[in-house]
Amino acid sequence: MAARLAVRTRVVQIDNGERSMLIGVPKEIKNHEYRVGLAPGSVGEVVLNGHEVMVESNAGVGIGASDAEYEAAGATIVESAEEVFAQADMIVKVKEPQAVERARLRPGQVLFTYLHLAPDPAQTRDLVESDAVCIAYETVTSPRGGLPLLAPMSKVAGRMSIQAGAYCLEQPHGGLGMLLGGVPGVAPAKVVVIGAGVVGTHATHMAVGLGADVWVLDRNNDVLEEHWHQFGRSTNTVYSTREALETHVLGADLVIGAVLIPGAAAPKLVTAEMVRAMKPGSVVVDVAIDQGGCFETSRPTTHSEPTYVVDDVVHYCVANMPGGVPRTSTFALNNATLPYVLTLANKGYRQALTDNPHLRAGLNVHRGQLTCEEVAEALGQTYIDPLQAISAQA
Repeated sequence: MAARLAVRTRVVQIDNGERSMLIGVPKEIKNHEYRVGLAPGSVGEVVLNGHEVMVESNAGVGIGASDAEYEAAGATIVESAEEVFAQADMIVKVKEPQAVERARLRPGQVLFTYLHLAPDPAQTRDLVESDAVCIAYETVTSPRGGLPLLAPMSKVAGRMSIQAGAYCLEQPHGGLGMLLGGVPGVAPAKVVVIGAGVVGTHATHMAVGLGADVWVLDRNNDVLEEHWHQFGRSTNTVYSTREALETHVLGADLVIGAVLIPGAAAPKLVTAEMVRAMKPGSVVVDVAIDQGGCFETSRPTTHSEPTYVVDDVVHYCVANMPGGVPRTSTFALNNATLPYVLTLANKGYRQALTDNPHLRAGLNVHRGQLTCEEVAEALGQTYIDPLQAISAQA
């Protein structure tokens, strides 16, 4: 197998990464992360485009995809992540590389995955020192101004936030002992959603469906108008001033943090003082935790230990929420990422990023330089324009 892989690597180098690319899919190793970078169907599409795919054994077990299915799609199965990182020209993952994975990155190797660098100086430092080319799903943009590779997981996380919040409101899990939608003659829980974007919209869908009393806060009047047209009288929309935020958070049974500034650290909108004044047994779900969280009292948790309590308020701050429903999440993510994977493989990363400014917006680290302005600003580092960085290394 090793000799076979060495031949493949030599062919890719001769082709200079523009006619044939070897794409590697390692098994995710973050706590309770069961998603996978490419599903078998996506592998088949990559192979049909003339490229090769190497998949770590059991990488797809969390979505019910066997090694045999990957082989049937045209992938080569290898036993270890070390082999994947050592041979592949481009690594396609889901979550940010853990420390052991960052140490395996090679100079010039392309990494395509979620990164969330702004609140993570250690990861940023390692990626810069790796000399790799790191493209983040969450900062790729669309012509309409959206975030097409973040949106699928935002939808999943938004819906899951209400499920998680309803669970945490049960008394055995530390909550008030409330049924989210109440019953006839008993009032429902008050759910406050901070942010009416993709996460907030999908959280609202779930909360409304369960019969909660839903309040949505945002500072964008156009977004609030769209929300009103979508949900009508089934929700209450509020322009988010500091006074309004405090009033509704303090009266809430469940608060969903759904704030996003693309690429940047999330603002700490809910202070520790506000949390201290909330109802004992109330719940906060911080979906913004991947970007540092929007509650001052937030810290990342895992699916194995999802909650903690501060001032009698239950905090659910799982940093990879969609990993809890890996089958749904993987297919939703692949629907969005596959066209970009094919573009990067078919053109080579330099040409692909040069041709497409929206894909180029995803370039966070290039050969030792920070190429995402929001990340550089958040971490106090030097920023270089991505097009300039690509051209300089050509």
